[in-house]
This record gives sequence, structure tokens and C-alpha cells, in this order.
Amino acid sequence: MEEYISIREAAEKWNVSERRVNQYCSDGRILGAQRIGRSWAIPAGAEKPGDPRKVRLQTETGTIDPSGGLWNDVNLMPLMNTAFVPGCCRQTVERMDPGPRRDIALAEYHYFSGQAKEAAEEAKAYLTSQDMGARLSACLICAYANLSLGQIRQVQLALEELNTSLVAAGRKAPQFRAAAAFVTAAGAVLLHLPLPEELPEIERFLPALPYGLRAFALYVQAHYLYLKEEYSHSVGIVEAALAMGAADYPIPCIYLHLVAVMDYMSLKQMERAKAHLLSAWELARPDDLIEGFGEHHGLLGAMLEAVIKPEWPEDFKRIIDITYRFSSGWRRVHNPLTGHDVADDLTTTEFAIAMLAARNWTNQEIAEHLNISVNTVKSHISEAMKKLNVEKRKELKKYMLQ
Repeated sequence: MEEYISIREAAEKWNVSERRVNQYCSDGRILGAQRIGRSWAIPAGAEKPGDPRKVRLQTETGTIDPSGGLWNDVNLMPLMNTAFVPGCCRQTVERMDPGPRRDIALAEYHYFSGQAKEAAEEAKAYLTSQDMGARLSACLICAYANLSLGQIRQVQLALEELNTSLVAAGRKAPQFRAAAAFVTAAGAVLLHLPLPEELPEIERFLPALPYGLRAFALYVQAHYLYLKEEYSHSVGIVEAALAMGAADYPIPCIYLHLVAVMDYMSLKQMERAKAHLLSAWELARPDDLIEGFGEHHGLLGAMLEAVIKPEWPEDFKRIIDITYRFSSGWRRVHNPLTGHDVADDLTTTEFAIAMLAARNWTNQEIAEHLNISVNTVKSHISEAMKKLNVEKRKELKKYMLQ
């Protein structure tokens, strides 16, 4: 550890409290800081973070982005990049100083708690911001919030802005290139859209991201590998990320657990899938951060029906409401751009069961998983095939999210 110093040493060096240094690290304001157990290792050459309110006024101290704005990653998805105790998400946002960081964090909170309208309105104000951290965040939030609101043109504009930023970032500072790659990948992968040709390999931009965003970038990478049916590789990334400190960041951690559910269900390791789902739920429920469950419903292999619905029926209903809104917008963006058709007229139960059938689960396995009768499974599959106008079970796969 010769190249790193402790929180105590950094506090003495910068003449601030150890608590302040710990907050700098948790907020991702010290580039290269590494989580070690319950403490942090700080690069010996790291400089004391400046006051973000002053930085915004002093353009000469920052990195100029392609649009002439100031680059400051403090405002890049700040809530995602913050370690907080489950149950204290809203309070964490309210403790932030007034300004872009707090505004973007509030938009994140509203989005991840299923309040798409509020999220879109709050992020909209920063779509043309000269602060590129806030601007990229606003584009990403607006893309997904407007998806659930059915504002598809707004989704397309936000995605176009992310792709434009990625192209323009080629000659700019490493931190800006990393941020542009991060938000562009996040914008494409969950929508199952082709990755832009300009997108660098994750290994090239991951080290330049603050730690919480690295964790979410690893979720994006794991999700991408899942789509390529590399389930063991995908879940290996998840388990490694969780073991190396990602669990301190609730929002990335929820998404990492969810992609692990997807992987383990594909590998037919149901107990491991259930454990990850309950871990995600334990993190999400105290702050009502349920959006991710609705986004991933179709990929979770009916695990929500098997685990969440019996114990938390009202929460399950709200998740399904999110699923319907998100999926409707998802298809309106995904299908025209990729040329693929994904089922749009199945109930969530029919879709979940058809997904398992498409993955070669037997009727008996599906029935045991959902604690329903084999005849009920047959009825759901028959209805799904009728709605999709297919005659053979194996033909379901082309309409399913794999």
C-alpha cells in the first residue's frame, strides 16, 4: 500500500476532519480512492476536492468539455455514486448542498422509486447545462423516465445526445471520455440496443470512473454478457463486484443482484437466484427503490411471482404497474431500431412463463417454481402461443427477451 494513504493521513494533509475525507470518498470526489473493508485507501498524490459550488464558477480550474462546458464528475449520477444506509436515501439527498448535484440526485431518487414524471421534470432543466456531468446525467435519466411516460421522441433525443457526446469525447480528457462511455453504454444495454461503434472496451474507461459508477458499469457489462448468453461469465463479474465493495452503494448493488438473478435462473440454479433477489429486495424496500424490479421483470424468470408476490402482494402490484409502463415504451424504442419483435400483448404472468418455456424449462419445472399446477402452466403457455400466433413451443423464443 505504498502508493496510498489512510483517511487519517489525508485528513491531516488537507487540514479537514476524517469524517469529511470519508464523505469525499463516498461521494466519489477523490479519483482512484479504493474501498478497503469499512475504510478507504486514498492515492498519495490525490488533491483535496474543491468546493463544487466554486468550481462551477471558475471555469479555468476545470476540464473543458466538447460543448465548452465545465467537466466535473461530482454531478455525474451522484446518488448512484453515493454510499448510504438503506432507509436513508431521501435524507442523503436532502443533506446535499443546494445545486446541480442535489437536483440530479433528487431526479435519480424519483426515477429509481418509480416516480418517472417527477424524475423527467427535474432532469429536464439540465439537458442543456454547461456542466457536462449534470448534462449527461439528465440525458440518461430523461431517456428512461420518458420511456415509462410514453414520450418516445424525448427518449430518442436523449439517446442521440448521449451518442453525440461519446463521439465528441474522443479527443477530450480521460474523465470525460469515461463518463460519456458510461452513460452511452447504460443507455443502450438495458434497451438491448446495439452498442455504438465508438464505445471503448469497459477496461479502458472503468478506472477513470468514481467507485459507485464503476459498480454500475460492471452491472452494465454483466447485463451485456447475459444478452450474449455468457451467464457464468456475467455472474462472475457480479459476484466479484459485490465482494470488492459494490455492496456499499445501494443503487448499483440492487442492479448487480438483479442481473445475478437473471444469470442463475438461466443456469437453473434457483436457490442462488432467490438469494440474490432477496438481497436486492432488502436493499430496495426501505427506500422504495423498486424501479429496477419492474425494468427487469421479464428477465427474472418468474422469480418475482414466486418470491415477492406471496409475501409482498401490494409491492408486487406496483412493480407490475412499472413493468407495463416501462415495457410499453421499451418496445416502442427497441422494436423499430433493431427490427426484432418482442411480445407486447401478453400478461406479465404469461410472459414470465413463456420466457421459461423458451429456455427449455419443462411444464413440471415451471409449475414447481411458481407453486402452481401443471395444467395452469399449460393454459398460460397455450394462451401465449395463441396471442403470438405460433404453433410450436420452440417458436416462443423469437418473441422473448433473452
